Amino acid sequence: MPHDNFLLQTVIFLAAAVFSVPLAKRLGFGSVLGYLVAGVLIGPHAFGLVGDTSDELHFAEFGVALMLFLIGLELRPKKLWALRGAIFGTGGAQVLLTAAAVCGLAMAMFGLDWRSATAVGLILALSSTAIVLQSLSEKNLLKTEGGRNAFSVLLFQDIAVIPILALLPLLATVEVATDPDALQGWTYALAVLAAITALVLAGRYLLTPLLRMVVGSRTRELFTACSLLIVLSAAAIMSGLGLSPALGTFLAGVVLADSEFRHELEADIQPFKGLLLGLFFLAVGANLDIALVMQQPLLLLGLLLLLVTVKFVILFALARVRGMARGEDWLFALSLAQAGEFGFVLLAYASQNQVLPADVTSVLIALIALSMAVTPLLLLAYEQLIQPRFFTGPRLPDVPDSAPNDDGSPVIIIGYGRYGQISGRLLNACGFETTLLEHNAEQLELVRRYGIKAYYGDASREDLLHAAGAENAKIVILTLSDQAASLEIVSRIQNHFPHLTILARARNRMHQYALMEAGVKYIYRETVDSALEIGAGALQLLGLSKHQAQRAARKFKQHDQRMLESLFPYWRDESQHVAKTKIYREQLLQALQEDRRDPDLHLDHHWGDHEATAAEKQPAQGRKAVQPGL
Repeated sequence: MPHDNFLLQTVIFLAAAVFSVPLAKRLGFGSVLGYLVAGVLIGPHAFGLVGDTSDELHFAEFGVALMLFLIGLELRPKKLWALRGAIFGTGGAQVLLTAAAVCGLAMAMFGLDWRSATAVGLILALSSTAIVLQSLSEKNLLKTEGGRNAFSVLLFQDIAVIPILALLPLLATVEVATDPDALQGWTYALAVLAAITALVLAGRYLLTPLLRMVVGSRTRELFTACSLLIVLSAAAIMSGLGLSPALGTFLAGVVLADSEFRHELEADIQPFKGLLLGLFFLAVGANLDIALVMQQPLLLLGLLLLLVTVKFVILFALARVRGMARGEDWLFALSLAQAGEFGFVLLAYASQNQVLPADVTSVLIALIALSMAVTPLLLLAYEQLIQPRFFTGPRLPDVPDSAPNDDGSPVIIIGYGRYGQISGRLLNACGFETTLLEHNAEQLELVRRYGIKAYYGDASREDLLHAAGAENAKIVILTLSDQAASLEIVSRIQNHFPHLTILARARNRMHQYALMEAGVKYIYRETVDSALEIGAGALQLLGLSKHQAQRAARKFKQHDQRMLESLFPYWRDESQHVAKTKIYREQLLQALQEDRRDPDLHLDHHWGDHEATAAEKQPAQGRKAVQPGL
């Protein structure tokens, strides 16, 4: 039954991914090559475990669209503007020069007429957005100069799909009947412009209020559904006009890059993106016609070598003209020296419009798939042979202000209520950037009215912490008063981001004990200082001098902290805890009474300098468990 076949094919795809990717990564090849090889093996041209995968390939192309949406979320409009030179200058030059070179070779070496040769040149000028970005991201090379410029060129290529699609029907060798109801010429151009404008305006004025309304419903899965709705709608609009869905999702991401829901959107979309991209790579591998390769191995290997060489030479020359550093030029050229997934779409469109004959199309499909498959090997060669020659130390991001992801805040504040706001304002006033996460939609809307940039998100999710930049941060300030929620977040941070130092707010003594038990070193009880200030003020009104009142508050604070630490072993034994507490209270009463009877107290106007304890003068990093007086 078809339903059974679908389930069986799904099981085979998932099993291939589960077994091949960990093996490929262990061997140092990366996940992309693992997916491609697994796809070849299970495909109809090898072991035949799955049949025709063209439908899966079209469906999985949505993974590319999701990836572009996530990149757009990380690329604010001002960052996009900063990349304009690389996008339109380098990207435009690469597409035109490569298309011209391939066109000339196709005419001279293979006898194609100028129309078919031009179509081949335009199709092979594009590179693989999915494979390049995934591979560079895995190797932490996306933020380097070479990776950044490769991203810019790929972005231009995605934009270039629009005029290529419009141009292909004009290159037809046989006149093809056109749909009289279809948009043509300037009406089509206006429709594209209107769609892009509508997408930008909707993102700016409709999507954020929609997300706030969804968040207000407090239904977790509804936010995920809304995230997918946004991406699918953007893709559908562009697909309806015959354009790349990835372009629409990228624009939607850029528009939402400044939204307070940016990190939550990224965390929700990421799993779908990863799964669909994996399916895409499997389908590309499965579509590689091994029989054709075996029938004409020399021809295809020769074409592959020629294509990679031509694209590499052009890209390397552009890198030198642009002034890229040595080593970065190799990364830039090698990463883009392949054909791309949009080539499959353009080839199908070219065949429909009688631009290319069937035998040429079949050879080009195999060539594109082969070139995509060798890309991880080219990057592996770069990593093993080229990179060590130019980079002896760790690779640092080049021009971080222009990099796709700019979350470099050293401090993440979780919970931006009245408590978190004070610490956040202090850090900002001292020149330290902070990333603010708040799960209460009403509170989030309130603080953003005052121009404070905070993001919506549930910090108990490891993927959201990752999206907020936890890997690069140094400190997490945890201000939640909910004991269960704060302990869950502490556990998540300790398991996935152990390098982070946690500073936690405790609502009461029991909350503090629980945090101490969880291994948190820096804990701050929320009401101690303000309550002692009130108590000191009351003592002054009752006749004590200002120094006496402040000294009493200070003594109380020190004693209370010592008592809290001493009672920690008994906090789960109520009877023992109560008995020990009574003893410490008697000791405190006696100490304060003796202090008030000290005749030297009235002459000591600089008591603060004399009474500072050794523990208080000790550097913060050397203190035990909990800082004194919190």
